[in-house]
Amino acid sequence: MTSPLTGRAFAAIFAAPIAIVAPAVAQTGDIAAVQSHLRSVESMTANFTQTDRSGKTLTGKLTLKKPGKIRFQYEKGVPILIVGDGKALNFIDYSVKQLSRWPIGNSPLGVLIDPRRDIRQYAKVIPSANPDVLSVEAYDPKKPEFGRITMIFARNAGAPAGLMLQGWVALDAQNNRTTIRLSNQRFNAPISDGAFRFNDPRRSGRPG
Repeated sequence: MTSPLTGRAFAAIFAAPIAIVAPAVAQTGDIAAVQSHLRSVESMTANFTQTDRSGKTLTGKLTLKKPGKIRFQYEKGVPILIVGDGKALNFIDYSVKQLSRWPIGNSPLGVLIDPRRDIRQYAKVIPSANPDVLSVEAYDPKKPEFGRITMIFARNAGAPAGLMLQGWVALDAQNNRTTIRLSNQRFNAPISDGAFRFNDPRRSGRPG
């Protein structure tokens, strides 16, 4: 079985501060399109595949609900759970009964789960050879130790605001790359708040 996501890898993907980068004038239309997509999505479910630098993969299901809620449920047999409960991102390792928390406001995932965010304040569009692809990067050049994360969208007339989130790529300060790919995305269906509850591993060994 492939190795589960480590706490360090979790921090590299989800806990790097948002970059404050003003986009170029030529990017204004694409930035506006991405902003429109993000504001159009109230909820989302998708299957995900996570690939680390050695090529090992894990799969699972992503569930998102604004504001502030997101859940990464890994495949059976992986004792890891990641949940944003509206206040913090929780990284749970049931194998060692450990819980770590990061403020949602310090995470690039805030782009996806905070409808108040204006992406023009902390992200920029990266040029792509494929006109049907938009890549949005969050990176703080003054703090390279936090690494960078790039979200990837595809133009799709059937998706909210004509864009489909395909996944993201995280690169830490040691150039360790982790890729998340999404499939079977579904938008704006009702999702119960109960989907973002979990068992505290310090009190229970049962995955939530």
